[in-house]
Amino acid sequence: MSSAAPTAPDAAPEQALRLADRANRRPRAVRLLAAVRRHRADLLAALIFAVLAGWLTHGLWPDPSGRTLALNPEDQTLYEWFLAVDARALLGDFDLLTDRLNAPDGVNLMANTTVIALGVLLAPVTLLLGAPVTFALLAAANLAGTALAWYLLFHRTLRARRVAAALGGGLCGFGPGMVSQTNSHLHMTAQWLVPVIIWLVVRLLRASDPGPGAPDGAGRGRAVGLDRRRLLTSAAGLAGAVTAQVFIGEEVLFLAAITLLVMAVGYAVADRDLARRALPGFAAGLGIAAGLALLVLGYPLWFQFAGPQGVADGMFTPAYFSADLASWWALSPLSIAGTDGSARLTTGPAEYNTFLGWPLLLVAAVCVVWAGRRRLVFACVVAGLVMAALSLGPEVVLGGTKTAIPGPYALIGGLPVVDGALPMRFALALLPIVATLLVLAVDRALRGSGRARRLVPLAVGVALLPIFPTPLPTTGRPAVPEFVTGGHWRQCVPPGGVLVPVPLPTPKEPWPMRWATAADAGFGLPEGFFIGPYGRGGSAAMGTFKQPTSALLADVARRGDQPAIGDEQRRQAARDADFWGASCVALTDDAPHAEALRATLEQLYGPATRIADAWTWRV
Repeated sequence: MSSAAPTAPDAAPEQALRLADRANRRPRAVRLLAAVRRHRADLLAALIFAVLAGWLTHGLWPDPSGRTLALNPEDQTLYEWFLAVDARALLGDFDLLTDRLNAPDGVNLMANTTVIALGVLLAPVTLLLGAPVTFALLAAANLAGTALAWYLLFHRTLRARRVAAALGGGLCGFGPGMVSQTNSHLHMTAQWLVPVIIWLVVRLLRASDPGPGAPDGAGRGRAVGLDRRRLLTSAAGLAGAVTAQVFIGEEVLFLAAITLLVMAVGYAVADRDLARRALPGFAAGLGIAAGLALLVLGYPLWFQFAGPQGVADGMFTPAYFSADLASWWALSPLSIAGTDGSARLTTGPAEYNTFLGWPLLLVAAVCVVWAGRRRLVFACVVAGLVMAALSLGPEVVLGGTKTAIPGPYALIGGLPVVDGALPMRFALALLPIVATLLVLAVDRALRGSGRARRLVPLAVGVALLPIFPTPLPTTGRPAVPEFVTGGHWRQCVPPGGVLVPVPLPTPKEPWPMRWATAADAGFGLPEGFFIGPYGRGGSAAMGTFKQPTSALLADVARRGDQPAIGDEQRRQAARDADFWGASCVALTDDAPHAEALRATLEQLYGPATRIADAWTWRV
């Protein structure tokens, strides 16, 4: 007995090592199965979100190239072209100033919502299956990914029960604003990095508090010291996440930054001791993150605002893109209980950002009262009120009528960068804010007992039911000419050359851009749908000026009248072709008033050559 006692302490580590070694030697399939069992609840949440996202976008899936979102097909055409251009990075043919549109000036990709990071990431899909498939995949993945990311943040940072976290994540990913923005605004729905940014900010705050009682996400306290290593890693991670988000969607990053700033002020007011303890380290960490991010972002941001074809201002009118106060308690037409009549309260089907409905607003207000005096609740309320007020724009509108009451946005509307954001999109910040309040309330109820354990989740579920989304409407679209899909365009345009489709693409009718998309942006186009410095005094504008020949052909396509063509028109046509750097002009039989256009083009450029299903002219 006595001789065995001294060896007992040494036996335990050896036995643990043997067990660990045995576990490592287990078949990979067994280890994978064990991991699945550990995370089965999280995987189930991910599966539910993925199925819901697929159902909402299922109208695109039978034939992505032949189907389009019915409510905003112009923007879908634009984003598919963006994805095709982004994918060329995999071929070593990519530049922030692309020459594949608006020949010869090109388009500044940083000044447009080009989702560069997503396009490059999914370049193999685009090159193998086509940009329409990539678009449909991203439309669904952004919804599901955003919901899952918020679910994980609520569950792992707030320590909320999974049911509560799933409700909150679902609202963040599938709320009215997110579903409406899915009508082609990929840069606005790709919000799955926002919870990561918030987690890194919280982690940075925890590492910055040198004293006891540093808050966890739910407002409870735990003792931590000033953790320099954790502070540095959090700052580096934050810099990486912010950098990635810039190349996905700058507007989402801007809205997240404004919301976090307001929340930070609110939290500091509610917990002044924490603010005094953590501010020096927290500010230092943010400074490190900003410095690291600027090392990568300095040149792209300069290029966006001051580079070739760059724009330094916003092109949208804040007064027009302001949220109607009545829209807050209305229901989106894209929700299960919504009606088409409420559509008059916004600018279009992609901007139902404020349509939370009165049941959800009422329940959220009750949750605020029931949750009690918690610092996070106070910060959420402050941020929610500020962002909601800013969404009303420079003048409050009620039921479509201007009230002459100035909105808070008027105080910041002229500031640089701010004027590039649409006021009504400030309301998108309310989805995660309201979701956080609901998560805190449901989690508190589930941890308690009595009637609240059932009534609170039930009330939240009932409030969310009216805004449950319905599938996005889709419709068919004409097939791209075989002249393009069969690669016949190479017979008259060298790779990287300029093809002139007739009529030329415009912001309102960008359909010829689908030709370039189907060819993986293998050729350039004149004019088109983009943001460039073609407004008054070089300000931002949609599209560019039409050359005389382009205007002439557009008029023929619109009216069908064949104009008189003389030597001056022919000389102008030659000058315009030379200005564009064009190699070939192409006309298909399905163009509007195709016969009149063909006759006009033959007078301008001579006899046509038939290639596949297109008439072509070498110029």
